[in-house]
Amino acid sequence: MNRQTADHATLAEKFNENEPRVNWHDETLWWVRAKRDRMAWTLPEWEQLRAAASQIKLNVLGNLHNYLLQFEEQAIQNGAIVHWAADAAEHNRIVNDILQQHGVKKIVKSKSMLTEECHLNPYLEANGIEVIDTDLGERIVQLAKEPPSHIVLPCIHKKKEEIGALFHEHLGTPAGNADPQLLTHAARLHLRTAFLESKAAITGVNFAVAATGEMVVCTNEGNADMGAHLADVHIACMGIEKIIPRRAHLGVFLRLLARSATGQPITTYSSHFRQPRKGQELHIVIVDNGRSRQLGREDFRHSLKCIRCGACMNTCPVYRRSGGHSYHTAVAGPIGAILAPNLDMKQYADLPFASTLCGSCSNVCPVKIDIHQQLYKWRQVLVQEGHTTTAKTAGMQAMRAVLSGPRKFRAAGKIGRWVMRAFPGMVNNRMNPWYKQRDMPAPPAQSFSEWYAKNKQST
Repeated sequence: MNRQTADHATLAEKFNENEPRVNWHDETLWWVRAKRDRMAWTLPEWEQLRAAASQIKLNVLGNLHNYLLQFEEQAIQNGAIVHWAADAAEHNRIVNDILQQHGVKKIVKSKSMLTEECHLNPYLEANGIEVIDTDLGERIVQLAKEPPSHIVLPCIHKKKEEIGALFHEHLGTPAGNADPQLLTHAARLHLRTAFLESKAAITGVNFAVAATGEMVVCTNEGNADMGAHLADVHIACMGIEKIIPRRAHLGVFLRLLARSATGQPITTYSSHFRQPRKGQELHIVIVDNGRSRQLGREDFRHSLKCIRCGACMNTCPVYRRSGGHSYHTAVAGPIGAILAPNLDMKQYADLPFASTLCGSCSNVCPVKIDIHQQLYKWRQVLVQEGHTTTAKTAGMQAMRAVLSGPRKFRAAGKIGRWVMRAFPGMVNNRMNPWYKQRDMPAPPAQSFSEWYAKNKQST
């Protein structure tokens, strides 16, 4: 099924066909969420850190132009070559041109959600350049010819037995062996060869320090370091929102990032890249791709504070039981459902409705983005712009007609209760989306309003 055309509900229904997978996907992500909570409770200053991070990011958004120019100036002084890309197409052309100029036919790439957003891999492959994703989870989904399903845990949807089968096919591991230690060792040997052979490496950027022109890349496997240090050409791709003003601010964000993402006290490798080594070229590609437009949307600009920790995904009841691929966009989950409609309102109109609006995402966000409020506001925008389905529009109009008048509301309630008692098959059927996954409740004898009118004197 084409993830670019099917909507979230359709793709989620496909994911839900495998109930055991849904259950362990749900339980595993909730386990990560619980680890995050335990780690947060160990810091008495946790809420102060969140507030500080939020304020730092607000300052950046209010002064983004100046900070970007300051970063560019410092990076050039450090010996880097800075490129600016207005959109995904320009980003891809810039990266390809750099590689073609150096005659590179094979590259290693560490995790970068920006390059996923820009669909860099297929673009480079179409231009004759082999891309090896070196994050273990990313390499697994790459071998499976799938996109990542989570921004921190790319192959969270796969069981170790499936990974064992993939590695048997592509890396020659023993058939039927799903031992994690053996599989990890095989991946290490496989990737080590790629690191040694590649003349160019691509990394993402977690934080870019305006005052010093340096970049910080956070990994748990050291793969970004291996690629960047061994390659003759290092290309770092960053969205314009990755800026922070000073190096001192890293102390706030690094304490929040890993705790929110995986429940670790800190990421295993927090690597600073400032100057190219002797004989190496360092290219920094700074990308807009709709971020300026989002910055101009007053109701949604705070989404640019996101540090890509994935905490909102780990806690979201919809994401946990629908899988990341159901969001048919690079960044899934609640934050992705805010970012994607900014890129293409029509294509991603379904995503803001894939939420219960429970607010758990906002509660865990380390930079205090009002995620559930933005999802609600996106729904209003999408309805006003006419991007909702005919069925949803008709249903909302019918509900508005019923709820707008007390008499109509009471009459509809009586009719509904009578139909559920007299003709249960009219409600308990596959045409009712609620009935597909749930048992319908028994119809009450009276409405709450009727019960209250009868009993208010006695209470």
